[in-house]
Amino acid sequence: MSNSPVFVDVILPLPLKQLFTYSIPKPLEKSVTTGKRVIVQFGRRKIYAAIIHTIHYKKPADYETKDILSVLDDGPIVNESQLKLWQWIADYYMCSLGEVFKAALPSGLKLESETKVIYNAENIKNETFTSTESLVLDFLEKTNIAKVNDIALALNKKDALPVIKSLIDKKAVILEEKLKESYKPRTETYIGLHESITTEKQLNEAFDSLKKAHRQLDVLISFIQLSGKFSKKEPAEVSRQGLIKKTGANHSIIQSLIKKNILTEYKKTASRLDYSSTDVNDAKQLSIAQDQAHQAIQKHFNEKQVVLLHGVTSSGKTEIYIQLIQEQINQGKQVLYLLPEIALTAQIINRLKSVFGNRVGIYHSKFNDGERVEVYQNVLKSTKENHYDIILGVRSSLFLPFSNLGLIIIDEEHENTYKQYDPAPRYNARDMAIVLAQIHQAKVLLGTATPSIESYFNAKTDKYGLVELNSRFQEIKLPEIILSDTLKARKKKQMKSHFSPVLLDNIKESLDNNEQIILFQNRRGFAPFLECETCGWIPYCTHCDVSMTYHKQHNELVCHYCGYTIKNPKVCKACGNTSLSTRGFGTEKVEDEIKIFFPDAKVKRMDLDSTRSKYAYENIISGFEQGKIDILIGTQMVSKGLDFDNVALVGILNADNMLNYPDFRAFERSYQLMAQVSGRAGRKNKQGKVIIQTSHPEHPILQFVLDNKYQEMYKSQLLERKNFNYPPFCRLIYISIKHKKADVVDKSSNFLANNLKKIFGKRVLGPESPVIGRIQNMYIKKILIKIERQRSFQKAKKLLDEQIIQLVTTDSFKTIQISIDVDPV
Repeated sequence: MSNSPVFVDVILPLPLKQLFTYSIPKPLEKSVTTGKRVIVQFGRRKIYAAIIHTIHYKKPADYETKDILSVLDDGPIVNESQLKLWQWIADYYMCSLGEVFKAALPSGLKLESETKVIYNAENIKNETFTSTESLVLDFLEKTNIAKVNDIALALNKKDALPVIKSLIDKKAVILEEKLKESYKPRTETYIGLHESITTEKQLNEAFDSLKKAHRQLDVLISFIQLSGKFSKKEPAEVSRQGLIKKTGANHSIIQSLIKKNILTEYKKTASRLDYSSTDVNDAKQLSIAQDQAHQAIQKHFNEKQVVLLHGVTSSGKTEIYIQLIQEQINQGKQVLYLLPEIALTAQIINRLKSVFGNRVGIYHSKFNDGERVEVYQNVLKSTKENHYDIILGVRSSLFLPFSNLGLIIIDEEHENTYKQYDPAPRYNARDMAIVLAQIHQAKVLLGTATPSIESYFNAKTDKYGLVELNSRFQEIKLPEIILSDTLKARKKKQMKSHFSPVLLDNIKESLDNNEQIILFQNRRGFAPFLECETCGWIPYCTHCDVSMTYHKQHNELVCHYCGYTIKNPKVCKACGNTSLSTRGFGTEKVEDEIKIFFPDAKVKRMDLDSTRSKYAYENIISGFEQGKIDILIGTQMVSKGLDFDNVALVGILNADNMLNYPDFRAFERSYQLMAQVSGRAGRKNKQGKVIIQTSHPEHPILQFVLDNKYQEMYKSQLLERKNFNYPPFCRLIYISIKHKKADVVDKSSNFLANNLKKIFGKRVLGPESPVIGRIQNMYIKKILIKIERQRSFQKAKKLLDEQIIQLVTTDSFKTIQISIDVDPV
C-alpha cells in the first residue's frame, strides 16, 4: 500500500445524506489537506467546489470514483473546529452537511458551474430548423456563447430547455460547464516614478521637459509632494485616485506622463474592509452594582460554561461586556459578540471601536459578498496585520473560522431572530453558540432584561450560572407605564384614528419639551388588508392563503409571504363597487397620520421596507441620536437594545395583536416585546413614560409589564408549560409537509402521522393546517412531536428519519417536500 492517501470524502454544497468519495491524482496528493476546497465533477456535467472532510485509502464498493480536478487553496479554509460544529448541526437539526456548508461559507467561497450554450457553426449547414430554433441560433451567432437564462429572456420564454435540447440533438449547439467565481480581490492603481528616474538630477530634467505642459508639471510636483520622493527615507505610496483628488487632474494627464516615461502605474490588492485608525479610550469605570455583577460572572465562569446575566433595561450590561472582552483580549483570545438584529450593530460598533479600535470587525448580510469573504479570511488568518480579535455580528457569525475563541456574548438572548427558519439548517444561534464554545473550551454569557423561559429555567436549575442586575445605571427609575383602554375610549368616541387621547396628549407634551418619542407597531405596511364596504370582498394573494397588505408609498398590495405584488385595485372584483376601505394599520399608516396630527415634528419610520439599503439602519439611528428625528416609528427593530438619551415617551399602539397570536409562546413574547420597547424610555436623564394601548387592560401579562414582574410572568408560564408539556419540560420537532396538490398533502401527512403515532403514541399531534395553509402555491400540513427531556432525543430523531424515508420512497408521495424544524421558536 502506498504511503500517500488516495481517496478523499468531500462535502458538496448539496442536500445529500452522505459524503461523496473522489480519488486523488498523483500530482495533487501533496496538496490535499482536510478543510481545503477542491474542484470536482458531480453527475454528468455539474462542477462544484467541495470541502475535503476526510482523507483515506478505502475505495467505495458501490460506485467508481472520479478524480478531483484541482485544489483551490494553499491552506484549509475550514478548520477542524468548524467541521465538528458542522457535524453537530447536521445531526441535531436533521439536515445534511451540504446544507450546513451552503449556510456556513460566504457565497464568494462557494463555487459551482453554470451551463453555457455554445454556437456550433460547423454543423448547421445541412439541418432544417423551426422558427424558434432559428431565433436561438441568430442570438448565439451574435454572442457565440450564452447562459440558458439569457436565451430564455431572448425568446421571452420561461423555459428554453426544450428548444436547446432539440438544437443539441441536431448538433447545432453544445453545452459546456463553466465554473463561475463571484469573489475577486479588489485592486487599486498606484502611481510611481518611472524606473529611469533614480536621482534628483534626473527628476529636475523631467521638470524641465514639462515647462510648456503646465498641467502635467503640476501633477508631477504634487506627486513628489505626496510621496516624499527624495526627501523622505521611506517615500509614501500614492494612489491614482489620491493624486487626482489632490490635483483635480483627469486620467489623460496622468496617462501622458506615463507615455513620456516620467510616471508609471501599478496595481495592488486593496482591502474592502475599513482598517482606518480610530481614537481609542479606556473603558468606562463600572458602578458598584455593575462591578458586583462583573465579579459574580467571573466567579460563575470558574465553575460553569454558561452564565445568564439578567439585568433590567439600561442597567449598563454593555459596559460589563466590554470589561469581559478586555480580559479575553489581554489573554490573546478571540471574542464573538452576537446581536439579534443588524440594526443594533450601528450603535454597538461605535461603542466597541471607542475602546478597541480597529480590532473589532462586523459580519452580517448587509455587507456585500466581497466584504464578507474578506472578514472570513481575516478571522481565518489571525496572525496577519490588522486582524480582528472581536467579531460583532448576527447569527451567521457563528460560522466564521475562529481558532482561539475565549468568549461568546449573546446579547438579547431571548430574541426569536436568533433562529434560522428557511432554508435548512434551521438552527438556533443561542444553542449553537454554546456548542461552539464547548468545542473551543470557551465561555458563554447570555445577556437580557427579559430572559427566555428556557434559559431562566436552566439558570434556576443550576445548569447555568445566574447573575441579576436589578437597578438602572445611575439609579434612574424604570419608566412609568400607563395602560390606555382603547375599548372604553372608542365607546366614548375619544379615539382619533388609532390614537387614544392620553397618547396624543403625551406626544404633544414631549414635543413641547424637545424630547423624543418612539412609537411601536409590530406590523409594516399601511394596512393589513383592503375590504369592500358593500360585499366584504378582500383581495387575497393568488399564490398564498393570506390577504395582501396595502403599501401606500407605492400604491400596491403586497403579499408578505411570497412577495407577489399588484397595483391597488380601484373597484371590487366581486361586486364592482368602488368603495374599498383599508382595515387595521401598520407602521406606514402610523407615520402618515402622526404627520397630520403633528405637522411640525420630524418623523421617521424604521421597518423592513425603510431599511433595505446597506446604511439605512445606521442613518436612521444616527439621525435619531443626533436629534434630527423627533418621532421614530418602528416594528420590533426599535425594541432591541437601542440606547437613546433623549427618549421621554414610548407608545405601544396595539398590545392585543401580540397577546392574541396562536402560539404557546405568545404571552412570553408579548411580555418580552413590551418590556424591551418600554426600556427605550428615560434611559439617561429622567424617568420616562410608556403608554400601552389595549382593549384588555386587565390582562395578566399587561399587569406583569405594568409592575415589571418578570418572576411572576416566568412562574405563571412555567406552570402552564408543565401542565401542557411544552418546553422546557420537553423538546419539540415540527414536520412540515408541502405539495402543490391539497389531496396529496392530506394523504401523505396522514400516512406519516399514523406511522409516527404507532411509535410515539400521544406525543404526536396533527396533522393540522397552519395559520396560513398555502404559501407559494404549496399546500402545507404540520405534525408536532413532543419528546420528554428524560427520553433519548437522538433515538427519537433516528426513528423519525426512518419514517420519513419510508414516506418519500412510497410511489404516491415521491414529489412531496418535507422540512424538519428541531426546537422551533
